[in-house]
Amino acid sequence: MVYIYYSYISEVLHSKLLEKYLNKFSPVYQNKVLRFLRWEDAQLSLLGRILLIQGMNDIGKKFNDYQLHYTKYHKPFFIESDLKFNISHSGNMAVCAISDEFEIGIDVELMNEIVVKSFKTHMTSYEWKKINDEEDEICAFYKYWTNKEAVVKAYGKGLSLPLKSFEIINGKVSIKNSSFLVEEIVLHKDYKCSLALMSNKYQDINKLNFDKNKLHIKQMFFKP
Repeated sequence: MVYIYYSYISEVLHSKLLEKYLNKFSPVYQNKVLRFLRWEDAQLSLLGRILLIQGMNDIGKKFNDYQLHYTKYHKPFFIESDLKFNISHSGNMAVCAISDEFEIGIDVELMNEIVVKSFKTHMTSYEWKKINDEEDEICAFYKYWTNKEAVVKAYGKGLSLPLKSFEIINGKVSIKNSSFLVEEIVLHKDYKCSLALMSNKYQDINKLNFDKNKLHIKQMFFKP
């Protein structure tokens, strides 16, 4: 099963979210949140963690911030747990994806007006052609961009995996001994969001799917 939680920031709720949730986390993380100069950045970071707590509660898992560690590539993971998760935020939205089966990556991006050709070096020839063939070039670009970022996050080795070094075709890609299934997740018309699941066996990726029985999407609302 894959669980996706998302929420939007709110200035009205900011003080109450800090008061209610910040002390659930380690002093190191608390200091990180409080050092942000903009309330928006602080809340986006905090919301990602809050969504993680909510998701874990829903599947009967207890969040323990002191079991949260990071690989040398800065990918977060829980010690003594097989639960996998990934967090992303952009614009006014925070997203958290959780899986009890597969390494997971999620990326969300607010679709701003950009010069698409500035990103050509990050795309393969095939991907660049697909982007240019679309009537809405910006929308097509963000689809591929979030696809690739989600794969990078699921792969878990950060910038050591350049975006141009792999190519996603029909929602699938293989990197070394791992295979990935990639799917666009529709959350809001102004955002693009992509989810990637990783399997270490090539044949397993063909068995995965995102039918309604295996994908749970929930928007979280917080009251004043």
